[in-house]
Amino acid sequence: MFQNVFKPDAPAICRRGAALIGASLVAWGIAGPVEAQPYPAASPTPQPSEQKLSVKEIARGLEHPWALAFLPDQRYLVTERPGRMRIVDAQGKIGPALKGLPAIAAGGQGGLLDVVLDKDFGGNRRLYFCFSEPAADGGSDNSTALASATLADGDAALKDVKILFSQQPKVASRLHFGCRIVQDGKGMLFLTLGERFSQKEQAQKLDNHLGKIVRIQPSGGAAPGNPFAGKSGALPEIWSYGHRNIQSAALGPDGRLWEVEHGPQGGDELNLVQPGRNYGWPEITFGENYGGGRIGKGTAMKGMEAPVHYWVPSIAPSGMALITSDRYGAAWKGSFVLGSLKFQRLHRVQLEGDKVVRDEMLLPDLGERVRDVREGPDGWLYLLTDSAKGRLLRVQP
Repeated sequence: MFQNVFKPDAPAICRRGAALIGASLVAWGIAGPVEAQPYPAASPTPQPSEQKLSVKEIARGLEHPWALAFLPDQRYLVTERPGRMRIVDAQGKIGPALKGLPAIAAGGQGGLLDVVLDKDFGGNRRLYFCFSEPAADGGSDNSTALASATLADGDAALKDVKILFSQQPKVASRLHFGCRIVQDGKGMLFLTLGERFSQKEQAQKLDNHLGKIVRIQPSGGAAPGNPFAGKSGALPEIWSYGHRNIQSAALGPDGRLWEVEHGPQGGDELNLVQPGRNYGWPEITFGENYGGGRIGKGTAMKGMEAPVHYWVPSIAPSGMALITSDRYGAAWKGSFVLGSLKFQRLHRVQLEGDKVVRDEMLLPDLGERVRDVREGPDGWLYLLTDSAKGRLLRVQP
């Protein structure tokens, strides 16, 4: 994958982080004045963890699994990127592919991607999934789409499938779909959208969905209170913009949205996502072009948000969970744990308020690409590893 490439000449990039960024009103004037915030000279260097962890294999033989959800009866709902959704039972037996999925443009980084259960799943059996949606005319264009469905027929099929959102425009690309779903406390759905790699300049424009986070009602349509609703030339679904390719997203301890996105050659970012804000891509970044060379105008620009934390070289992040349980000790509560595709390990990012104070490397000898990270109802962390014979794992001391 393109985002997994990096060069070892990171110090020059890190030194540029000493600049200051003046966070200000976005062009639409929807936020109040914000004091200028200092750009960190460098994010905390990842450190080995003192916590010794092991993994227990729950299941093996999933084909490029992408996302995991927990059913109420201790079973697991898993998506496979080639276009299948399966149920894994508590003993690790992998069930047949569920029926009822829509047409999926599987290939490259595209396919069947994230899945989450509705917060009232126990009563309504509703779930949400996102995928790469082919063009209606059968052409090569595609885009990220979000759908809802109910789990029915003895959990063998999806029924009442409804497309809630389709990213526009569609692009002939097999890259940068984004496609993480987060449901907020009001039931609204955040969906992360990549800029499709070839269309990075569109991430700065509000008349399209490329390089954006959108916020959607669970029945479809823009969520009430979105920052660009009623603004001429802006799409009402947009929550934030200037993103590259977000494959990690979760609500923080106070219910606000956080995301981690792939940088290019270096410059993966952890961002606290605020409505209407511009997160800079491709105008500002700590990364470089593949093969070298500056992208954009540096690492800071007025009116664009600084990352809370960044990684140079890239770790290629995917999947992120907030630790809310005591399973791993009090120090872990309120931390994010995310997967690294590139280095085949986990990272624990410890927060104090909105600041990262520690970045720990976990499971350094795992030796498998981590695609998804979730905290289960039992408080343990669960992982999906991305390979032709991917595994479902539980992380424990």
